[in-house]
Amino acid sequence: MRTFRFRSGLVGLALASAAHLALADEHATPREAHALFDQAVKYLEANGPEEAWRAFDDRKGPFVKKDLYVFVINRDGVYVANGAAESLIGLKVLDTVDAAGNPLFREMIAVTDKQAEARIRYVWLDRKTNRVEPKVTWLHRQGDYILGVGYYAPRSSADDARKMLDQAVAVVHEHGIEHAAAGFNDPRGAFVRDDLYVFAINLDSGKFEAMGMNPRLTGSDANDLHDVEGHALVREMLELANATGEGTVDYVWRNPVTNAVEKKRSFIRREGRSLIGVGYYTE
Repeated sequence: MRTFRFRSGLVGLALASAAHLALADEHATPREAHALFDQAVKYLEANGPEEAWRAFDDRKGPFVKKDLYVFVINRDGVYVANGAAESLIGLKVLDTVDAAGNPLFREMIAVTDKQAEARIRYVWLDRKTNRVEPKVTWLHRQGDYILGVGYYAPRSSADDARKMLDQAVAVVHEHGIEHAAAGFNDPRGAFVRDDLYVFAINLDSGKFEAMGMNPRLTGSDANDLHDVEGHALVREMLELANATGEGTVDYVWRNPVTNAVEKKRSFIRREGRSLIGVGYYTE
């Protein structure tokens, strides 16, 4: 039976910062994070708490990869396992808040009271970039314990968006919109990546020909689509494409990675009678 060493929040946060600094520089992908989460849940179910905690705490073991690690808290908000640093075990983090002031660990406990598995989003200091970044953590409740694995949500740049738009337009130019749209709508394809996706709108009908974020919108009327502030963004895009052939449109949209409403800028270009666009989040 392990002995817990309780520490104050300030000391614990300092230890956590040092632990994160010691983790690998390379960011893991969401897919890698979910794979580690599944692996940890199965290990806990097969081997029980005590053996699982020892495995999760082992910095050289299979549950620490890149900047990923497994942590476990109990219902009192105390770490019972933490792959970032074993020195954090026993730290009570119940009242710790994220960078936006949200009661992070209380939310973890509350959400897993309602369902055995959940996913939460918050903002946290990324020691790799030294910036506050959106983070996503998968949670699993087993008895009085809550297991989690988190990753920093990828942030695409303007250059990333322009590059994807160039590639998308090239496919439309070479193969036509019908062939290209199938690729744009493929969630596992090259045109849906992190928080980037391609959308295509017919310039004559105003209907979606492809929508990587939600392929079910294909064929629906995009003319009256507004952002959360009431901005008729598609009408502006269509007018711009018809008038100049390309340009940028700014609006406010929900980020599918962070699930937060954020400022967004889309690059659009006319190819044949189709408007092709790719946006990135600027906040």
